[in-house]
Amino acid sequence: MTEQTERQQRYEHGMAVLDAVDGEAGANVIGALGDISPELAHQVVAWGFGEIYSRPGLEPRDRQLVTLGMLTALGGCEPQLEVHVNAALNVGLTPQQIVEALLHSAVYCGFPRALNATFTAKKVFDGRGLLPLA
Repeated sequence: MTEQTERQQRYEHGMAVLDAVDGEAGANVIGALGDISPELAHQVVAWGFGEIYSRPGLEPRDRQLVTLGMLTALGGCEPQLEVHVNAALNVGLTPQQIVEALLHSAVYCGFPRALNATFTAKKVFDGRGLLPLA
């Protein structure tokens, strides 16, 4: 197997995982990188999803909880947080569980970051017809 074939196979595996987790939102991110940094797009898919997201140690919903917490903690990651709130819904988290996780983050990340993350989640929920929450 050539190095190029192996690289393509890693990318294809990563795209299958990306599609299962992030759906259209993830594909849009990868597509948006095509004219500026196709190598970054490749690495996100092949390494991030093909190698890391596909590991057996955590269930997809648990990976998304961790990701939501980290993106909230980092702050300034609202576009990525939007993609991952969608992904969290795609892998079985409920809107109420997502809101609870973001509320919990206020203790460790502070109110401004928890608020920004919650408003990002609200945007996603609204777009998916999930508001108001009960």
